[in-house]
Amino acid sequence: MYKFHFSPCPNDTFMFDALVNGRIDTLGMELEYTLNDIEWLNQMAIKRLPHLTKISAACYPAIADHYQILPIGAALGVNNGPLLVASSNIDLNNTALSIAVPGMNTTANKLLAQLFPHLKNKKEMLFSEIEGAVLNNKTDAGLLIHEGRFTHEKKGLKKLADLGELWFSKYNWLLPLGFIVIKRDLPAEIKQILCSLLRQSVHYAFENPDHSSDFIKIHAQEMDAEVVKQHIKLYVNEYSLEWDDMAVQSIKGFFKICFNKSFSDDSFFYICS
Repeated sequence: MYKFHFSPCPNDTFMFDALVNGRIDTLGMELEYTLNDIEWLNQMAIKRLPHLTKISAACYPAIADHYQILPIGAALGVNNGPLLVASSNIDLNNTALSIAVPGMNTTANKLLAQLFPHLKNKKEMLFSEIEGAVLNNKTDAGLLIHEGRFTHEKKGLKKLADLGELWFSKYNWLLPLGFIVIKRDLPAEIKQILCSLLRQSVHYAFENPDHSSDFIKIHAQEMDAEVVKQHIKLYVNEYSLEWDDMAVQSIKGFFKICFNKSFSDDSFFYICS
């Protein structure tokens, strides 16, 4: 039995519905799957508990000795990323501002530190609670991920900055948001089977986009069908199946700039045949 963790967000439930709900032949591979908040997933990976898991891209350096990144199922932002929002226009130069973040190990938090290093007064909370915290003046601003980027305006919040846009304008790179990683010490034949199953699941999702609708609805934070559709369209793209040179260089650049770490291809990738 192999443990597979991923988030309840529409991009993940869309991609992995076929795998966990028997729509493809799993070749006798037994998977125990768990869905939870991205920071919980990061913490479980830090504890080395799952065999296969979604993580924040920014969490990878903390687990690199024990996991490798798969070039399948990733979320790479193309000129988009976490949104910094507030209930009114505020001065982002104010160092006293309190910012709600969806976890200290998240890419959103790391980007905030990189792009707005003077904003250090952070309040960690569940991603789905951040909109309410800002609206109720529990924090001056908040970082939204997942469905929040599509609903904040209707709820009365103003976008102060799209960290993905800032990243792209500054570095001209894609923004690594989340990865699927696999344990380094799994037997090679098991890794290859799991890679193949993930790829088949994502292929199935692209070819049968309506088949996962029930699974998505069960777990989605935001139930509006158009919001769910926009979410999937934004985060599930050609980079969810394979990476080109631009994607690889963007990932390397992210680690170099944000962590001053250089990972060689064979160090952080697991090459799926």
